[in-house]
Amino acid sequence: MSAVDLTPVTTVDRLLVALDFDGTLSPLVDEPMTARMSAAARAAVERLVEAPGTIVALVSGRSLRDLRIIAEHEDSSRILLAGSHGAEFWTPDRGVVTHPEDAAAGALREELQRRAEEATAGMRGVWIEPKTFGLGVHTRAADPATEEDARRRVDGLVAEAAPHWRRRTGHNIVEYAFRSEGKDSAVAELRAWTRADAVVFAGDDVTDEDALRSLSGGDLGIHVGDRESAATLRVPDIDALADVLLRLATERVARAQ
Repeated sequence: MSAVDLTPVTTVDRLLVALDFDGTLSPLVDEPMTARMSAAARAAVERLVEAPGTIVALVSGRSLRDLRIIAEHEDSSRILLAGSHGAEFWTPDRGVVTHPEDAAAGALREELQRRAEEATAGMRGVWIEPKTFGLGVHTRAADPATEEDARRRVDGLVAEAAPHWRRRTGHNIVEYAFRSEGKDSAVAELRAWTRADAVVFAGDDVTDEDALRSLSGGDLGIHVGDRESAATLRVPDIDALADVLLRLATERVARAQ
């Protein structure tokens, strides 16, 4: 990891560092709303925010509301946010930015959230997360048979009522959304807003691969973990990613002096 050449992303005038949250900056936890950045990750993010010409963004499948809670994000923060896989944003100058929601789709979301909760009621370790543009089925605390049963039940509900919804799988979660945005479109929108000359994106999950595959030659993609990935660089865990981000911040500060 120490041999990785960060020069292409340390020398550009404006750099966007876009980071997934769960499993990338925060350890995965059984209770999703208890997730918080590790101390090492927080220190690295804070250093990057202070680095010259560097814009930091969190890009998550979480709703913007939940992302702000787990990231302990305040209105005074300089960190940009993309929630719901890029269907809603927060920036220091714009505040909350969302794309218009179709009323019929919103009503269907409410109905399916209710039906999914009823279908999985009493299933140990299964939790239905209401999302801004759909719902999520959490199964981290469930045994494999219960996880499979819960997914089968909700898959059936969505296939019947909303076959056009986008289905995503992640670490012990299946997400369904009536919006088609992905982390690739989130990064593209953030790149355009910030006029970034290059992008660093880091993530750990299957849903992060959309963003990793969308990067161009001057960008840097980082995968946290050991599975196959389109990323240029792989690191084993959150602490190792924090080391890379700290090095990136240090080199950008040094080159600006």
